[in-house]
Amino acid sequence: MHKEEDAMDFKKVEKTAKIKDRTVKGITYTLLGIWGVAVLFPFYWMLLTSFKSYGAYNSEFIPKLYTLSPTLQNYLDAFTAVPLADYFVNTLIFTLSTTAVMLIVTVLAAFAFARLDFPGKDLAFTLFLSLMMIPNELVVITNFVTVTNMDMRNTFMGLILPSVTSVFYIYLLKENFAQVPDELYWAAKVDGTSDIKYLWKVMIPICRPTIVTVTILKVIECWNSYVWPRLITDDQAYFLVSNGIQEIRENGFGRENIPAMMAAVVVISVPLVVLFLIFRKKIMEGVARGGTKG
Repeated sequence: MHKEEDAMDFKKVEKTAKIKDRTVKGITYTLLGIWGVAVLFPFYWMLLTSFKSYGAYNSEFIPKLYTLSPTLQNYLDAFTAVPLADYFVNTLIFTLSTTAVMLIVTVLAAFAFARLDFPGKDLAFTLFLSLMMIPNELVVITNFVTVTNMDMRNTFMGLILPSVTSVFYIYLLKENFAQVPDELYWAAKVDGTSDIKYLWKVMIPICRPTIVTVTILKVIECWNSYVWPRLITDDQAYFLVSNGIQEIRENGFGRENIPAMMAAVVVISVPLVVLFLIFRKKIMEGVARGGTKG
């Protein structure tokens, strides 16, 4: 009798637990779904608008969530009405050059702080990290004065130089380098391996996920740069895509032809979205490894 009662109580508890688990999961998935729609809807609206004709868009008193007559004319207008292709080339030059130089500086600095011993290393690294506390606006002002005094406005050199150092990326990679066992370094030194060769043959391959993460984040940062290029360039020959979009909105067709404006934004956004989707796992892996000690 007691066994039957215990079995029934167990089934009731199990049923209650299942109901509770399903309820929690249902609420969680519902909230995540709402959040996902809220995040993705602006991108959907941007993409949808880019395929609507100018006349169809302006004739909609209540905006529609679909279009029955998509058109690619807006994308043609985006490339023909303004030199968007030139802005793309400028952005590629700026992004690739800045990222390449930043990687060299970051890898060497992180290796020095993580592996080499020199007087005042800890103090120097502490002072270096304190630079993260300085508001970015102050850095922009000093960089602007310096670049202007060196007569590097409206040049790629003026665009690139202030962006080749990142305290955060150096810190992230330094923490990752510090996780590599000391035994590997001393074994390499016994074999007569130089520091540069050890860095190239051992440290970089082991810490490749973090280096890939830093690279991708820097590419995204450069591609989205707006304030500094806007300050340092007033010649369209050096405009980046972000500044080009602003120029389109202020002086081009952007105020009148919203669908063409959305098409230009889609063209600029797609490369970053694709890049992130391809390397999202490596980004998360690199950040996790960089933030883990031991």
